[in-house]
Amino acid sequence: MFRSRKRTTIPKDSKKPRSKKPTWDAKAKALLIASVAQSKNAEEIIIYQVGELTSLADFFVICSAESEPQIRAIVDGVHESLSKKGSHPLGIEGREASFWVLVDYSDVILHIVKKEAREFYSLDRLWGDAPQLPLSSSELEGPPSEKRKKGRVR
Repeated sequence: MFRSRKRTTIPKDSKKPRSKKPTWDAKAKALLIASVAQSKNAEEIIIYQVGELTSLADFFVICSAESEPQIRAIVDGVHESLSKKGSHPLGIEGREASFWVLVDYSDVILHIVKKEAREFYSLDRLWGDAPQLPLSSSELEGPPSEKRKKGRVR
């Protein structure tokens, strides 16, 4: 009838405690996403600090693109760069339609929108109450070690 299952116990010392602190913070992730988007010629890049307004994420990175191939290039570039840092998206929505693609990295959500759709949906008006993270060119280029790797020593 009922079979008894053999219980196996895992020694306490073999369990690794899970760190709740991410290996890198959401601000750094948002800045890296913006940097990659900029390298793919995205326009109107804005980082909104939405953590106080919604529980969806800490930051929204919103940028515009001219074409479907450019949207795909931004998505692929961001995915490649963040994968190297060990961060993978929870989901990617709208990739097939390619007029508005949303990439969810849990604490940072990337919106890549065709210019017409951005104006139509008024994302900037919708999240306009959120403080913006200032984008300086030095922050978008990454830390000095990254600049050297890319051959952009200044």
